[in-house]
Amino acid sequence: MIERILVVDDNKTLAKLIAKKLEASLEFKVDVAYTLSEAKLFIKRYSYFLTLLDINLPDAPNGEIVDYVLSKKIHAIVLSGNIDKDFRAKMLKKNIIDYVNKSGVNDINYIVNVIKRLQRNREHKVLVVDDSMVFRKQMQGMLENLFFKVLTVAHGEEALGMLRSNPDISLVLTDYNMPVMDGLELTLEIRKTYDKSELCVLAVSSNDDDEITALFLKQGANDYIKKPYSKEEFYCRVNNSIEAIENIQIVTNHANRDYLTGLYNRRYFFDTMREYMDEVAETSEKFAVAMIDIDHFKKVNDTYGHDVGDKVIVALSEILRTSTSQRDIVSRFGGEEFCLVLKNINRYSAVDILERIRGEVEKFSFHINKDDVLKFTISIGATIHEDGEIEDSIGEADMMLYNAKNGGRNQVVFA
Repeated sequence: MIERILVVDDNKTLAKLIAKKLEASLEFKVDVAYTLSEAKLFIKRYSYFLTLLDINLPDAPNGEIVDYVLSKKIHAIVLSGNIDKDFRAKMLKKNIIDYVNKSGVNDINYIVNVIKRLQRNREHKVLVVDDSMVFRKQMQGMLENLFFKVLTVAHGEEALGMLRSNPDISLVLTDYNMPVMDGLELTLEIRKTYDKSELCVLAVSSNDDDEITALFLKQGANDYIKKPYSKEEFYCRVNNSIEAIENIQIVTNHANRDYLTGLYNRRYFFDTMREYMDEVAETSEKFAVAMIDIDHFKKVNDTYGHDVGDKVIVALSEILRTSTSQRDIVSRFGGEEFCLVLKNINRYSAVDILERIRGEVEKFSFHINKDDVLKFTISIGATIHEDGEIEDSIGEADMMLYNAKNGGRNQVVFA
């Protein structure tokens, strides 16, 4: 279902301009109200991801719209021409996300970027670590206002337990002075498991000792916020920290993943397999290696063009991804060639999975145009890794793939 944004502004030209820009830049339905009474009717009828509020309306000249929207537990950004600092500070004390001065197109672009940030924030978990219930609640409210999923604990030892049970936490906000385990000790412990590209640590403290700030940063904190802090500083530092992690992950994904399919690339495959081989050397875990190739792929490219060829590759990659577990490794080696590692498996189960994949591909088809439907098949060569290097098992699987091709294609040949 498409989410909605409500713009409330008595300047009809500006309101329509903002709505048009938001709908062009974001996947939202944007409603426009020009008065408080109109806004109430919209809010009664629809649920809103966010509201953009002018504070001087014909029937609400003193910012009453803000209090009304917040009373309905709806997120709000104030968009105002009032540049009075005291009034701005008064508004920021309310539970709004931001106060933006109306001064031109750049402000609308800024709001678009803020909304995109808030959308992405919903994908992140944040852990607040503070022995003061007052500060925990305050930070929790501010972070939830930015659409984060928030967990809270009272000290470092509880935080480590929470990280173990929630490995998808993106950001830890930690106080310094806490019982059992203080913020510095927690930061040091976190960095034994997570590096800065995986988990962001933001230290928050009222301590005036500059040495403490330096120690936090040396122990691995990404940033330091000194209490008391302004809402805007807090929001900026938190959002910047999350954005930095996202950017690192984007760069990492570009380095590790195939640009077309999103599967792991050949380089990442070998890096990961070296680590996995060290693990299985101690546990004697068995795994299967399979080489997969699209049958008559050159004919597809020659007949329909490379765009259709790319669609075939993407279709196969999705079947491989959905037919294997998260623990397995699915990699595109290049062109129409894929390598699959099925972990902790015996020959019988591996054959069953590979035959199922082959069958799924054989049943799959898609329309090239109104009249033409394309179907394709794959050949698979596989082996159970016994000992030696991973390259040895890949070579054996490749030989089985050759046999599958020579044997008529669209089949699984297992060593």
